[in-house]
Order: sequence, then structure tokens, then C-alpha cells
Amino acid sequence: MQSATPSTLVQLIASRRDRLHTNGLVQAGAVLFVTVLTAASAQLSVHLPYTAVPLTLQPMIVLMGGLALGSRLGAASQLLYLAAGVAGLPVFATSLTLPPGAARLLGPTGGYLMAYPLAAFLTGALGERGFNRRYLTSVLAMCAGLFVVYAGGVTWLATFLPETGPAALAAAFAAGAAPFLVADVMKLAVAGGAVPLLWRLFGYRPSTSKY
Repeated sequence: MQSATPSTLVQLIASRRDRLHTNGLVQAGAVLFVTVLTAASAQLSVHLPYTAVPLTLQPMIVLMGGLALGSRLGAASQLLYLAAGVAGLPVFATSLTLPPGAARLLGPTGGYLMAYPLAAFLTGALGERGFNRRYLTSVLAMCAGLFVVYAGGVTWLATFLPETGPAALAAAFAAGAAPFLVADVMKLAVAGGAVPLLWRLFGYRPSTSKY
């Protein structure tokens, strides 16, 4: 009987080895790798003069990680990242006003950080349904996750602004989403081919399915 096609890239990689002995190690290593990449990408940040939200590569790494790992492991990689930051490790982007640690989650940019596990989970769930094997659907899956990141970040940021109600959301969008949205989508458009390419490098050949 032919085995089912793995639903995530990590499962595909593990299937090329002895699953009984290495599957758990491959998964743990992949989660840790994405966590480290997320932390490293946070250090490449640019602070803009008109917003408290820094420009980083984190959303792209978070969403690519979710697409490659799947829902459960993708979310785990970001929960581990947040846990490391709360513990005081220097994994968050530098802040001009907030100290490292748990205070970062309670600051103006905390909504973006707290949305990372949910965004990775959603992107991974779409990946498990086949969205991770072709360029266009990979980009669409990551854009869905990006929406979660922005929704969490903008909603949280709005609570720190003097405006209230819809005006606060509009101001938060102007400060926390509008300056980054086009660039983030362009980065996802470039990154969208990475996971499908890795599927092919590890031996997967797409069928003529709807994906």
C-alpha cells in the first residue's frame, strides 16, 4: 500500500529517514531552527521616526516557518520564541523605550508578538491542506497569516493611542500597518517560492490537482 503524501515539509524530510528514530529529532530541530531565525531576524530592525513599530523581517520568517512546519509545530516555534523573550533573553527587536523581557509584550508592539503563534498556526494549517506546494497558494497562505499579525498588532496598538473607537483603529493602522504593508507583501511574494522549491528538492512532484 502506498503511503500518504506528507502534509508538511518537515514530515517530508523526516520521511526520507528512519521515522522511528529521527522523526522527533527532525521536528524538534526544525522548531528550534525557526525560533532562532525569528530571533535573529528581530535584530535586523529599523526604527522609523513616525511610528513605534520597527521594520523587521520577522513576519516573513514567522509565516515561512508556519508554512514549512505545519500548524502545531509552527505555533510551537513562536511560543518558544515568546517564552525566550519573556525569560529575558535578547530575542526581541531593540526598543528605544522598553526594557527586555515581559514588558515588551505589554508595550505598544506587543500585539504583533502575541499574534505570531496564531499567524504561524493559520499559515501552517493552510499548508497542511496543500497550500505549501505551489508558489501562488504559498503566497496566499502567508498573506492570510500576515492579516492575523496586522490584526493583532493594530488592535493592540490602538489601545495606546489618545483616540478612541474607530478613530483609534484608523490611527493605529496608519502608524502600525500602512508603512509596512506593501513591503511585507512584496517580501512574501519573493519568499513564496522557497517552501515549494524545498518540496521539490526533497523529491515531491506536484500532480495536476487544484493546487
